[in-house]
Amino acid sequence: MLKYVPNILTIIRFLLIPIILIFMFSENYLLAFIFFTISGITDILDGFIARKFNLISNFGKLMDPLADKLTQIAMLVALFIQNIIPIWILLIVLLKEFIMVMGASFLYGKSVVVYSRWYGKLATVLFYLAIVASLLIKEISKFTDINVFAHIDQPLYCFALIATIFSLIMYVKTLYSKGVINKEDLKKEVTVEKKN
Repeated sequence: MLKYVPNILTIIRFLLIPIILIFMFSENYLLAFIFFTISGITDILDGFIARKFNLISNFGKLMDPLADKLTQIAMLVALFIQNIIPIWILLIVLLKEFIMVMGASFLYGKSVVVYSRWYGKLATVLFYLAIVASLLIKEISKFTDINVFAHIDQPLYCFALIATIFSLIMYVKTLYSKGVINKEDLKKEVTVEKKN
């Protein structure tokens, strides 16, 4: 039974996304914060249990990071729609994820694995803290005009974006150092696109 726990926790994170968004758009930021925190806890437990008991599966390797990315992007989109964050924050994250997907396409079929590094995890943690700060600020502002924590989320987003850009640079550098991406691969991609 234990071997299914990490995957169940991953599935729970997917299921929590629409619930969090419902509370976001109904401006119930406290419940959005609570369920977003639950999502973060399941992510931590998922990774801990999988590593502790050697329960790493192909499903987990694919779906766990996907759950993280979808949760983060969904939250940032909701925050943008509600005019809580500027669009450029969302665009940078989307661009980074697009480049990551393109990099993954180069890895497909090659016996190369690029593991998650500390800088990638740091970016995720900083975005989590920034989003939590935004939710709490919005909830507090519903009850008082005086909010000593107002705008504390803005530097957190800046730090998160710096960490995100740095992790992207290191990711691309790792691909080059492993010989996964090279000029010949890029030429092949361009040739295929022209033929199509």
